Amino acid sequence: MSTKKSVKTSFKKSTKVSVKAGAAKAKPAVAPKRAASKAVKPAPIASASEFMAHAYAMEAEAAERYAEFADSMEVHNNPEVAELFRKLSRIEQRHADQILEQMGWKQSPVASGNYRWKGTEGPETADPTELHYLMQPYHALQIALINEKRARDFFAHLAKSTTNAGVRKGALEMRDEEAEHVRLIEEWLKRTPVPDSNWEIDPDPPVLSD
Repeated sequence: MSTKKSVKTSFKKSTKVSVKAGAAKAKPAVAPKRAASKAVKPAPIASASEFMAHAYAMEAEAAERYAEFADSMEVHNNPEVAELFRKLSRIEQRHADQILEQMGWKQSPVASGNYRWKGTEGPETADPTELHYLMQPYHALQIALINEKRARDFFAHLAKSTTNAGVRKGALEMRDEEAEHVRLIEEWLKRTPVPDSNWEIDPDPPVLSD
């Protein structure tokens, strides 16, 4: 018996990543409307240390969400994508740890409820509805690409809107770092096979349960 038939489905089978293989340009992993709704314009951040706390939170939240995605893919017997999400989680956690080390912090500097996101989550935190249990590495990388672009745009907007020189300097540095992450993932995508058009068809689908 297939492993996936006996497990509880942690996200809807109907949730799809919209990629069609063979097209001249692959569609993004997330519909443009959803990506736009996640755009973030931060509330004012008063100091450089507060800025770094937010930068840490963004990376830590992204690491946690990717780890959750990896766990979900493992449950659904999709080890290749699970390992990719695990790798993305490690990358984001390494960024978070670097911020703690840079600032001399021993733990998270502020409570998660105090982060000034426009919305419930940080710009680099992926949405669970983007998952599909049959998704392939190409889809996972497109999710990561959208997240990195949102993070880049978050810092770019903050650099333009802040009146604090220290915050502006930090935001510009983080914007450039996220832009480099965007470039690296784009290069990674070029080396990753585009899924077939029927990637989501499962002849032995999982049994849904409440």
